[in-house]
Amino acid sequence: MATTQDISVGTVLRFNGDLCILVEYQHRTPGNLRAFYQAKMKNLITGKSVEYRFRSGESVEIVRIEYRQLQYIYPEGDNLVCMDNDSFEQFYVPTVLFGDGFKFLQEGMEVKVAFEGDNPIVAEGPIFVELEITYTEPGIRGDTATNTLKPATVETGAIVSVPLFVNQGEKIKIDTRTSAYVERVK
Repeated sequence: MATTQDISVGTVLRFNGDLCILVEYQHRTPGNLRAFYQAKMKNLITGKSVEYRFRSGESVEIVRIEYRQLQYIYPEGDNLVCMDNDSFEQFYVPTVLFGDGFKFLQEGMEVKVAFEGDNPIVAEGPIFVELEITYTEPGIRGDTATNTLKPATVETGAIVSVPLFVNQGEKIKIDTRTSAYVERVK
């Protein structure tokens, strides 16, 4: 059993029966009181944040997780079928684990999935993707003085706000964490 001195930011714990990842972790010694650890944790299943004070030396249960690079093959119901490129084993990963980044995934992309045993608990796609714009309204010539954005549909079906000078058929780079336009790709 590990103690509070053995954990740090990014450690996955079993806290009150749920899997939580440490987001913030500080050691505090207020004046004439005992030292404690102030922890901010995010529940991996529900996504809710919780704060808790651990006593110094308190025992905690660290969960060992394994990260794997998988290739996204195709969607099936509420899951994405992903394949391990080394063993060719297929895994069903719930789309909820990917969050909003799911709408930018294309077949064949590499994704990072964390497993506890055989259960996927955390999944993330690539941070930046390059996609082609399938539909957007044409921009008006000379209207570049302001930072105005217009909606554009990319090849995966997601809608992204892009500057007025971006046209249909061009490739753009998108940040999947914020669903924001980054730049045009040549």
